[in-house]
Amino acid sequence: MPLYSRDPILLTPGPLTTSLATKTAMLRDWGSWDSAFNAVTARLRAKLLAVIEAADTHVCVPLQGSGTFAVEGAVNTLVPRDGHVLVLINGAYGKRMAKLVQMMGRKVSTFETADDVPTTAADVSRLLTADPSITHVGLIHCETSTGILNPLAEIAAVVARHGRKLIVDAMSSFGALPIDARSTPFDALVAASGKCVEGPPGMGFVFVKKGVLEGCAGHSTSLALDLADQYAYMERTTQWRFTPPTHVVVALEAALDQFVAEGGRTARYARYHANYTTLVDGMTKLGFRVFLDPAIQAPIIVTFHAPPDPKYTFADFYARVRDKGFILYPGKLTQVETFRVGCIGAIGPDEMRHAVNAVRDTLAEMGIGEVAPASARRAAA
Repeated sequence: MPLYSRDPILLTPGPLTTSLATKTAMLRDWGSWDSAFNAVTARLRAKLLAVIEAADTHVCVPLQGSGTFAVEGAVNTLVPRDGHVLVLINGAYGKRMAKLVQMMGRKVSTFETADDVPTTAADVSRLLTADPSITHVGLIHCETSTGILNPLAEIAAVVARHGRKLIVDAMSSFGALPIDARSTPFDALVAASGKCVEGPPGMGFVFVKKGVLEGCAGHSTSLALDLADQYAYMERTTQWRFTPPTHVVVALEAALDQFVAEGGRTARYARYHANYTTLVDGMTKLGFRVFLDPAIQAPIIVTFHAPPDPKYTFADFYARVRDKGFILYPGKLTQVETFRVGCIGAIGPDEMRHAVNAVRDTLAEMGIGEVAPASARRAAA
């Protein structure tokens, strides 16, 4: 029976389920140029820098829009018109970064591994040695299309050693996975409000090394996405250049206050890891198999092989699980059929156990007997 009495729990990589305190923060209207709202923006920028210990090394530039807006703003602002970006790809978001670099007229090279193979620091060192024209490297820290974790610290060290600049898409890692600007060199790191900091969607933010933006005037081919202009205007006036997402800003500050109260990044990671363990243990008992080796799996979103049973379709499976109170995510792979389950948001292991039960009941309703992929059944035999 559909659970229309409450909002479904979002087992997705964002938007995600937010707390009541975060939702409540959005009930007040704010004037976008009012001094009280400008003070919220200033506090928020400082609190975001504190998450990755970046106050001494970087500045925080918020930007309206989704995370992709912020990635495009970072690349378009920081990479000069004659720059050359090497994009490291092992999923859909690496491909998206390469596409936007190309569309902005910058030279782009790519290095692509399989969806279940992390890029290594040795790969990057070899590529940078072979092509001295590369000025920037683009890395997806946690590739949301599978949940694979790429080795940020090791790759950052190699890029720095070669004297190149690093732009990190940390959408699915910021606030949960270890990132410390004091020990991991990067020129820009991009994240967004609706991920592991558990705010609502609608705002991206870019951490840029201090002093870099001053030399980036004129790089951007976009007015709205020009981070150098956004930063200069905020520093001069304390205001946003264009209408800000006021409700998202104040809700994100509320979410960050809860983040600190919970115990910061280490506590957030511990809760997500408990969610991940509960989910994988439960789904494995039902016969499902994960796509990634646990050694390279981040506890953010998990990709499962879809049941090979001919009665399975994701649309029907999704709708039935949703009626039981949980929203899943479709797969992002092209070679094998999968679906994804997020472990992030204002939820804990109890919600994950209930989600597994919803999947169990859905399999029974659909009459699905074969759950594990054929390769897993052969291995077991």
